[in-house]
Amino acid sequence: MFDYLIVGAGYSGSVLAERLASQLDKKVLIVERRNHIGGNAYDHYDAAGILVHRYGPHIFHTNSAQIFDYLSRFTEWRPYQHRVLASVDGQLVPIPINLDTVNRLYGTNFTSFELEKFFASVAERREPIRTSEDVVVNAVGRELYEKFFRGYTRKQWGLDPSELDASVTARVPTRTNRDDRYFTDTYQAMPLHGYTRMFERMLDHPNIKVMLNTDFREVKDIVPYRELIYTGPIDAFFDFRYGKLPYRSLTFEFETVDTPVFQPTGTVNYPNDYAYTRITEFKYLTGQEHTRTTIVREYPRAEGDPYYPVPRKENAELYRKYETLAAETRRVYFVGRLATYKYYNMDQCVGQALATFKKIEAATNGDMAKDS
Repeated sequence: MFDYLIVGAGYSGSVLAERLASQLDKKVLIVERRNHIGGNAYDHYDAAGILVHRYGPHIFHTNSAQIFDYLSRFTEWRPYQHRVLASVDGQLVPIPINLDTVNRLYGTNFTSFELEKFFASVAERREPIRTSEDVVVNAVGRELYEKFFRGYTRKQWGLDPSELDASVTARVPTRTNRDDRYFTDTYQAMPLHGYTRMFERMLDHPNIKVMLNTDFREVKDIVPYRELIYTGPIDAFFDFRYGKLPYRSLTFEFETVDTPVFQPTGTVNYPNDYAYTRITEFKYLTGQEHTRTTIVREYPRAEGDPYYPVPRKENAELYRKYETLAAETRRVYFVGRLATYKYYNMDQCVGQALATFKKIEAATNGDMAKDS
């Protein structure tokens, strides 16, 4: 008899398995439909011996000391600050848009103060701000919106920014200084030996068993367990009772090239050219030295593995129906991106899992107090 059956061996499932096993001495079985642990953060060495991320670049960043300290139990870190360039008007310029971006594009020599005035002069005021288009044109105007955001968003989501919730472009700030880091979080680093090694150490506990290549529906009526932690798609759990929740998917095209360096930074975005949205070169992320290099091109798709919940009002309303069902389902915890239909960064997945563990711990201690 297992105390917990956990569906999914990504961040949410693995963190909860580790906490339950090590802190509450619970026996845990993780079932994972893929052939590996680590979820979308899974990395491995390709045929050329280069460490790559199978599901696109994963860059760890957080402002939470608690989350960083927790993961530090399972990995050493390599300091890394991600930088992204965008291919616009035949140039590679920094994104998020900053002082250098505008000065290079327009041949100007603005100061930070002058850039603020420039943005104010070109901004199209929107009130209230409802859509992704509103966010950008309200901040930097129509022209920069067209150059950097509209094409990229249409490729990424298959929708015009005017059809998407404001949260999509609100994730990418605009700066009036020369800070060209993609993230500004307090903690920015990469697991020194890769994400998969970190997950292996997290799950290395005698109370944890892992079954790969396993659909939980095939074992849920066979394996005895007391409670379920589910990190898969919430609509699938309820057999799509109210219909499918929309997701965007991705196809990844890997290429190893016979040169030590392919591009001038970790990721280059292509908002207006080509069918792909971006190219990432992994050696920037991992710090690996090699005579060759591997890149990945990302092609957004409507169908395939669910990666990004589509942020539209009607989808949020559909999710709320499933959320109500989840709240009524006893002895099941719904945790993670797919189970809560939210676009979480890696640290947010860890944070939600740790918070869920605290609830389980409190409930367990309460039950023990009743029994004593």
